Amino acid sequence: MQYRKFGKLDWKPSALGFGFMRLPTIDGDAGHIDQEKATEMLRTAIDAGLNYVDTAYVYHNQTSETALGIALQDGYRDKVRIATKLPIWLVKDSSDFDRMLNEELERLQTDHVDFYLMHSLNASTWEKVKKLGLLEKAEAAVKDGRIRHIGFSFHDKYEVFKQIVDGYDKWTFCQIQYNYMDINHQAGTAGLRYAAEKGLAVVIMEPLRGGRLAADLPAAKPIWAQAKNQRTPADWALQWLWSQPEVSLVLSGMSTLEQVEQNLESANASRVGLLDQEELDLIGKVRETLSSLSPIGCTACEYCLPCPNGVNIPYLFHLYNRIAVFDDLEGTIITYKTFVNEDERAENCIQCGECLSKCPQQLPISDWMPVIDDVLMNGKPYQKTI
Repeated sequence: MQYRKFGKLDWKPSALGFGFMRLPTIDGDAGHIDQEKATEMLRTAIDAGLNYVDTAYVYHNQTSETALGIALQDGYRDKVRIATKLPIWLVKDSSDFDRMLNEELERLQTDHVDFYLMHSLNASTWEKVKKLGLLEKAEAAVKDGRIRHIGFSFHDKYEVFKQIVDGYDKWTFCQIQYNYMDINHQAGTAGLRYAAEKGLAVVIMEPLRGGRLAADLPAAKPIWAQAKNQRTPADWALQWLWSQPEVSLVLSGMSTLEQVEQNLESANASRVGLLDQEELDLIGKVRETLSSLSPIGCTACEYCLPCPNGVNIPYLFHLYNRIAVFDDLEGTIITYKTFVNEDERAENCIQCGECLSKCPQQLPISDWMPVIDDVLMNGKPYQKTI
């Protein structure tokens, strides 16, 4: 196993971290984890040198932490550092902090969490964290030993990311969605580098876009075939991340023992700067090719914002385009209903037309909004044109 730098801490994480959120289940029930398989998968990874496991209060219908606590028995807890998260959207008042943290410790069968995250911060939840004094509650938990280090995971725009990084001087780490398709999405490459420059460790989630970048995508296949060093699509995506020195570790949500073994093999071969410029250019061609499949030519310039009715136009276009690029209708609908605030959804468009004159691409934004709402909220058939 290869080990990397973790911000300012005198500790080195394994290049690969285990995301305890896509575990094998019984009868397709997300809340019914196949404990035997999950335990085997995790212990196989730990025996191979993996030392970082990420879970959360809400994963697998609130059963992930319990499953992890069981899997880490027999001395395995001492071999890893655990990261889990406070679900900000479920917090009603400051007293919920201690109640939820203590519940998590009980589930995990441990007396402390090594890395504790404010889960899924964005502009609104960040304000909630400050208003309820949740960082002060976290600091108190550090003092009494229940938490070792404080961090956050993030889903919003780069400008918001900078505000959060700069808004608290005791962050140890952050967790961002990042892969070779998302270099300008959410925190993106700019956020990765900004956080690293500030001394934060940067943990990567969604390195394979929910598994989509591991697929043998027809549009990418002839480009990968040109490479001097042949790799699987998943290995290309992972090595692209590990080649960047600012990346502290890459989380993978693994569902089978075979995936564990494949990812361990990739992690063992990883190095900072492993990919040369020719290989990086090849990945750039794949990115451009996949992006060209998007039906809506939005460049995310954000000239259309702010929408007077709160619609997050660029992000909705990004989600809708994802359906065509990755053939991922089901996953995109889940993302839309789970992570897009109700006041930012397409249903709030009243066809006022204010955005139309602002769009440099002259996109028919008002025409697309009811289509996006029908597909992502109402389950209507996907359409590539309007």
